[in-house]
Amino acid sequence: DVQLQASGGGLVQTGESLKLSCAVSGITLEDYAIGWFRRPPGDEREGISSIMNIDSTTYYSDSVKGRFTISRDSAKNTLNLQMNNLKPEDTAVYYCHASLGYDYWGQGTLVTVSS
Repeated sequence: DVQLQASGGGLVQTGESLKLSCAVSGITLEDYAIGWFRRPPGDEREGISSIMNIDSTTYYSDSVKGRFTISRDSAKNTLNLQMNNLKPEDTAVYYCHASLGYDYWGQGTLVTVSS
């Protein structure tokens, strides 16, 4: 049974940092394209960062580039997202995701950034 358990969300002020983690069981992260999506209030879900399984190439959306860092801890089978210099527009539910012909999703963790 595949499970993705996201954690680390919370309420912070503008400019502060948070680290999200996604503990994965049932699959080996290195075999999958993995990443983070977010859904802002009243808006659609967007992909913000990913790591490819083939060559570990990372991707960042323009909205988070330079502030967020994605990483994979193979020993713990965990996906992380370090978020620095947070802004109110980063407020969203954040989801971890793994894909290899089939998509697996975490349950989401809420990040709220106050101005």
